[in-house]
Amino acid sequence: MIVKYNIGDVVQLKKPHPCGENKWEIMRTGVDFKLKCLGCERQVWLARREFERRMKKIISSKDLEIEE
Repeated sequence: MIVKYNIGDVVQLKKPHPCGENKWEIMRTGVDFKLKCLGCERQVWLARREFERRMKKIISSKDLEIEE
């Protein structure tokens, strides 16, 4: 099962950001993900493998697509 992530999706990571927020907006997808903290607006880059390991759930999505 492959989950497609879209720009603008809001995801929750397993550990909170040092500012206390654990909701992140996806700003770029591909081999690397660019995420923006919704608490302090800090932007970070994560490799896809690291992002998928740290992600807990999708909070809001424009279009959730699942392929098998």
